[in-house]
Amino acid sequence: MKHPQIEIVIADDHTIVRQGLRKLLEEEECLKITGEAMDGREAIQIVQKLKPDIVIMDIAMPILNGIEAARQIKQSELKTKVIILSMHDHTRYIRELLSIGVSGYLLKNAASGDIIKAIHAVIKGESYLSPTISNRVIEDYVGMNKKTSQDELYNTLTNREREVFQMMVEGYPTKEIAETLCLSPSTVKSHRSNIMEKLKMDNISKLIQYAIQLGIIDIQI
Repeated sequence: MKHPQIEIVIADDHTIVRQGLRKLLEEEECLKITGEAMDGREAIQIVQKLKPDIVIMDIAMPILNGIEAARQIKQSELKTKVIILSMHDHTRYIRELLSIGVSGYLLKNAASGDIIKAIHAVIKGESYLSPTISNRVIEDYVGMNKKTSQDELYNTLTNREREVFQMMVEGYPTKEIAETLCLSPSTVKSHRSNIMEKLKMDNISKLIQYAIQLGIIDIQI
């Protein structure tokens, strides 16, 4: 009896990464790639439309990063499991994503076999972490899992404010933010003011520095 295929969506802003991952996964008869996304916002839309079993996402994506995309997917009623595939092993990323409820976290230098193992583990309801990530988790708990004041301020932002925040620090003008998020320009301006107030910032330069410190944007992008 043939088992149903595991349906997967891939989200990464680099075409070559998506193509390589698709080729790798499609070599497995039990896996089926049903969609691809280039940023976090598109990933959410595709997951909502296709309802895959698993979405494999990068963290550093434009418009909406993988952390916030994962948060919104897990907050929804969707049963889609989230696996993070990233080059970053920053403690803040790991802590935040595990608290959100992602099922797997692998580094991009992981062996191809590890990615397949992660998919099968996650589909069975288990979690899968790269060895390096597991060590980071242990170190974090040994360190009392303390949150910084930076984390606390950022956590006061709503999901919508986080979307606006990322687009602001990526340099998008108010009009384009409004069009992308289906908001009015006045609503975006209101969000900008609230963000500045909550984060205790008075100019965009400080916001950009803050976003880099938190890892919301990557200076290598």
